[in-house]
Amino acid sequence: MQHIPWFERIRDAVDGLVRSSPSRFAILIFTALILLFTLLFSLPIASAEGIVTSLHDAVFTAVSVICVTGLSTVNMATHWSPFGNALVYIGVNIGGIGVLTLASIMGMVISRRLGLRAKLMAASDSNPSRLHVGPVNEGQAVRLGEVGNLLVTVAISALVIEGVIAALLFPRMLIDGVPVGEALWDSLYYSAMAFTNTGFSPNPEGLDAFANDYWFLGALMIGVFLGSLGFPVIYAFARGWRKPRRWSVHVKITLVTTIILMFAGMLLYIILEFDNPKTFGGLGAGDTMFQSLFMSVMTRSGGFATINMDELHGSSLLVSGMLMFIGGGSASTAGGIKVTTLAVLFLAAFAEARGRESMEAFGRRIPRDILRLSVSVVLWGATTVAVSSIVILQISKAPLDMVLFDVISAFATCGLSTGLAQELPPEGVYVLAATMFMGRVGTVTLAAALAASQSRQLFKRPEERPIVG
Repeated sequence: MQHIPWFERIRDAVDGLVRSSPSRFAILIFTALILLFTLLFSLPIASAEGIVTSLHDAVFTAVSVICVTGLSTVNMATHWSPFGNALVYIGVNIGGIGVLTLASIMGMVISRRLGLRAKLMAASDSNPSRLHVGPVNEGQAVRLGEVGNLLVTVAISALVIEGVIAALLFPRMLIDGVPVGEALWDSLYYSAMAFTNTGFSPNPEGLDAFANDYWFLGALMIGVFLGSLGFPVIYAFARGWRKPRRWSVHVKITLVTTIILMFAGMLLYIILEFDNPKTFGGLGAGDTMFQSLFMSVMTRSGGFATINMDELHGSSLLVSGMLMFIGGGSASTAGGIKVTTLAVLFLAAFAEARGRESMEAFGRRIPRDILRLSVSVVLWGATTVAVSSIVILQISKAPLDMVLFDVISAFATCGLSTGLAQELPPEGVYVLAATMFMGRVGTVTLAAALAASQSRQLFKRPEERPIVG
């Protein structure tokens, strides 16, 4: 019998897992990264005081970093050493770009070409429906033959956007009197946290020092907005920004829905918070509009805040929870159920109200299996939030609105918090970490991974219609 080297056996096992279940492979990669970063964050060299960070804090930080959430159980600006902060910076970029996409980029750099398996992996990362049903033929996202160009776009766009945001922030910090070295690091840190939609701050007081600096806040908004659009949208801009008529339905739906939600959120915050002296009540009209727009953008997954979330009215907390639950664009650094999922549900409702069999948008018909996938995403997302909220309510005995806000923020990998995360006991911290993991990996991906096998039904049962509504 021929002896097979151990590394070839490992490679064959990985190849078999990737072919049989890309979703399980994705979960394994995320889990392995979280375990690795948990170990690194636990090291004395990672903490500013040179002590071992407790296990639940290390686990929570690792999950929050790799899942680009932005929630924390420790003060991220003071607890970690330069080594720990470097881990945070590297981790959010890995998690933001996407593990499978990053793996494919590395493979392309090493081999100078992409094989079919690598293309399938990257295509699954750029269009989550491929993880659910395998390779698809739709042109809504990125075709398989374009994956190589997409990966180049991902790598370049991440570097360029973060570099431009850092270039906008750096001189502003110098003007404010921040030392050159600190300004350089903080600008790079903030730019990464903006583009990856994470929301960590290197300053102990958060954004308090820049709460009225609209240049600084505007640069953060640009980074968050671009990161939340998704790499397929950025790729479409790179190919033909002058020809919007040729953009795919996915790009058009993402842009339209994102802009509608952004300004609708701004309007709601203006209406609900104009009389709140703790937030926007003491501001002028222009300042209120800008701060409301900033809040609307950040609740979509950005995670930065110029006010304390627990000082919002209950109605504003509910609006924030709804915006966080929706999140950003598919295959983006943002979380949530995604804007395209919401758009498909509304398109289905409009089609039903008008008595049409198919959903249509921008002169194209959307297949019904996308509707089933959208319903699955919303249902599993709502179930995750509900179960996590019940468990944390039982553990913490905290008010419902505070618990629901932080749980939705964890699921949608947003990072805004009422302060509940830092007050939870270790068992509550683990529950919230699991919620972040579910939100980032994707509920549909997780459900597909848990399925033992996919089988095709070769027969149809008799049809009968239950009464709905």
